[in-house]
Amino acid sequence: MFAGFNWQQMFSAFIALFAVIDIIGSIPIIINLKEKGKGVNAMKATIISFVLLIGFFYAGDMLLKLFRVDIESFAVAGAFVIFLLSLEMILDIEIFKNQGPIKEATLVPLVFPLLAGAGAFTMLLSFGQNMLIST
Repeated sequence: MFAGFNWQQMFSAFIALFAVIDIIGSIPIIINLKEKGKGVNAMKATIISFVLLIGFFYAGDMLLKLFRVDIESFAVAGAFVIFLLSLEMILDIEIFKNQGPIKEATLVPLVFPLLAGAGAFTMLLSFGQNMLIST
């Protein structure tokens, strides 16, 4: 069953994704969200992030080709979104106003862009390309 499984490639992918997702660095953001009275559901965030990351691993390249976006432009756009979110948190202003009835912060900003953001998506695309090249 695991005869063709490359453990070294799996371990290096885990380390790279762990560094890019940086859940330990997101802890102050999660604490800040809870202090502002926004609910954070850890199980829901984990499941949604997993589904997004797996889906983007398999269909991300096709999705970007559909919209005619290259990987570099996607990475720059994701960095811009993360920069705006960091400005919100540092300056204590609201750029993205959430005036809807949902008072939960699980999906935005926790799942996207912090856990399953442009950095993780770009990393998954490069892993997928490397797997195609090595086979």
